[in-house]
Amino acid sequence: MPCTLAELNACDLSKFLQVCGPLYEHSPWVAERAFSCRPFASRAALHAALVQAVAEATPDEQLALIRAHPDLVGRLAREGRLTAASTGEQAAAGLDALSASEVDAFERFNREYRDRFGFPFVICARENRKEAILAAFPLRLGHTADEERATALAEIGTIGRLRLLDAVSDP
Repeated sequence: MPCTLAELNACDLSKFLQVCGPLYEHSPWVAERAFSCRPFASRAALHAALVQAVAEATPDEQLALIRAHPDLVGRLAREGRLTAASTGEQAAAGLDALSASEVDAFERFNREYRDRFGFPFVICARENRKEAILAAFPLRLGHTADEERATALAEIGTIGRLRLLDAVSDP
């Protein structure tokens, strides 16, 4: 059962981190920095505070946030070691039912992308299907490092927003 926004506005840091810490993959510092912005008038205001925390982070912190994300259809997914949220998101995009040639394509693109940018390809799987994700790889491989870093952070913001909508109800 989701936490209500009113409960979140009234809770202590520990409870806040329990609810909002997982919104950004293995990066509870994002929620911790947004905590002081309470009370939030809406889930949108909470999301804005989370996005602002990422925007104000150091470049190294932002890079660590991007690197906290798993490869799509990567080793962790195949070994069943993703977070519950990531597992569900990849399944929603159809990434749990790929042909051998599709798995090969993801592996090749993931490797090429990591070699070029130094971090995993991040895209909001819940808003895309496998075909769109595969089509996005070559386009994004044409980006500059700065463009791709900004794209990855924007995608992470979208992922965080959708996870927030699942975790927090708005009265």
